Amino acid sequence: MSTATILTRIAELAAISEDSSCLTRTFGSIAFIKASQMIMGWMQEAGLSTRIDNIGNVRGRLVSKNPEARTLVFASHFDTVTNAGRWDGPLGVLMALDVVSAIETDLPFHIEVVAFCDEEGVRFHTTYLGSKVLTGAFDPQLLEIRDAAGITLGDAIRLIGGCPDQLADDQIPPDQWLGYFEIHIEQGPVLYEKHIPAAIVTAIAGQQRSQLVFKGMAGHAGTVPMAMRQDALCCAAECIVMIEQWAMQHREKVVATVGTLQVVHGASNVIPGEVVCSLDLRSADPEIIKLSHAGLSQILSTICGKRNISFEWNIVQETPPVKCDEEITALLEKAIQITNIEIVKLVSGAGHDAVAVSAVAPVCMLFVRCFKGISHHPLEDVEPGDIEASLQVAHAFIQQLIR
Repeated sequence: MSTATILTRIAELAAISEDSSCLTRTFGSIAFIKASQMIMGWMQEAGLSTRIDNIGNVRGRLVSKNPEARTLVFASHFDTVTNAGRWDGPLGVLMALDVVSAIETDLPFHIEVVAFCDEEGVRFHTTYLGSKVLTGAFDPQLLEIRDAAGITLGDAIRLIGGCPDQLADDQIPPDQWLGYFEIHIEQGPVLYEKHIPAAIVTAIAGQQRSQLVFKGMAGHAGTVPMAMRQDALCCAAECIVMIEQWAMQHREKVVATVGTLQVVHGASNVIPGEVVCSLDLRSADPEIIKLSHAGLSQILSTICGKRNISFEWNIVQETPPVKCDEEITALLEKAIQITNIEIVKLVSGAGHDAVAVSAVAPVCMLFVRCFKGISHHPLEDVEPGDIEASLQVAHAFIQQLIR
């Protein structure tokens, strides 16, 4: 394989979308199934023993002759956000295939290349479905959650040919893990501004995803006086601005994002009576997330009280910060030195499947420079030279592990 092949395959995957106007490939969709079959074919071409497990992970295994061998998982994801770029996730899968297909020596450990089925969590609003199954951390209660169309996760698994009752059989037991390695675009501007092709990830920020609910009183837009309104949308708008101001005041330690906003039963001639929005808090320090939650909760409750609006803060998901393993990260640093790239160490503000895997195995990650740091957007892009340089690092890293 080569950089040219990776670029061709990136384009082929980008053409597989559930939306003809943009790239969207969410868990369980027809586009998802088509992409998984394509990736499985590439794994088979690389000589890997290949299967799609019950949750939809595409898995290719290179087996060691050592009967005591453990498994190194080399992975990324192939699902996308809505209106996505083509590089987030698939680049790591294809680079893993490039590295593994070039191995010609006997392995002291097994290597499993995994294309995870659901890292973004778009359809069911729960991330890391694939890596949770791989690590044995999948909660069976998740099978009952429903998407916007009312389809349960359990039914979605059945529709793609999986068996919900057999998810536990697809895990790699904790004592069989050697480690985890993921290549991913940076999704930030540091490498782009420094003109450096790759960097070491030292940690992954923790995050708290919440649902904020504002309830006032719906009313006629023409008959209720302004001073007597309980406008849930105006209240939510003030709160969203305050969230931004809080994050700006603490920008060295935390980021905060309101990414969705729903006006319940909204109409142009109706005063909004209920509004629901999301809130995403992230920090490498778990105490900062707790302090942000407490501080913002007090501020937003005060605003709602003045406006006579009831307020609920429902935590949907929490993931703690993760530190990458020092020992295998040191080998990655040595690989970068071998390829004469300047050493850059970064904390990832984005979540990755390494978060779920870190509970059972040492993890390390390599970031690849991306255009202006743009991600989760059609302008997302990676230069061929940066792919080539990062491949050299990855090859050197695996060779050190083999020795």
